[in-house]
Amino acid sequence: MSDDDRTVGVVLVSHSAEVAAAVAELARGLTGGGAAVPVAAAGGTEGGGLGTSAELISAAAASVDRGAGVAVLADLGSAVLTVKALLAEGGELPDTARLVDAPFVEGAVAAVVTAAAGGDIDAVEAAAADAYTYRKV
Repeated sequence: MSDDDRTVGVVLVSHSAEVAAAVAELARGLTGGGAAVPVAAAGGTEGGGLGTSAELISAAAASVDRGAGVAVLADLGSAVLTVKALLAEGGELPDTARLVDAPFVEGAVAAVVTAAAGGDIDAVEAAAADAYTYRKV
């Protein structure tokens, strides 16, 4: 894999498969024609219900890992706890995976746009975290 192919991957962990997929679609759509960013949704349980699945998160992270880092954003408490447990266990997520403290929708868009612009994992994490400062009024 060339350095040009080394794009930061993004995993979106939600309690809902539909929410994760919709946020991934929105983030991809707002890249403005930039480089294709590997984005994976890891929502719900294996059976399609509401919840969080360590297996789905692990598979999603593996699918977007291009060697430049994997930014993982989670929607709610137990999703965060599941990602933290996977990181603590080691071997379940790529070594370059990071749980990013960011708002789910705005952070996902910022992460994907920054990765599409060629940002490294530090820049992607910073952009996503900075989304906490976005004002709506």
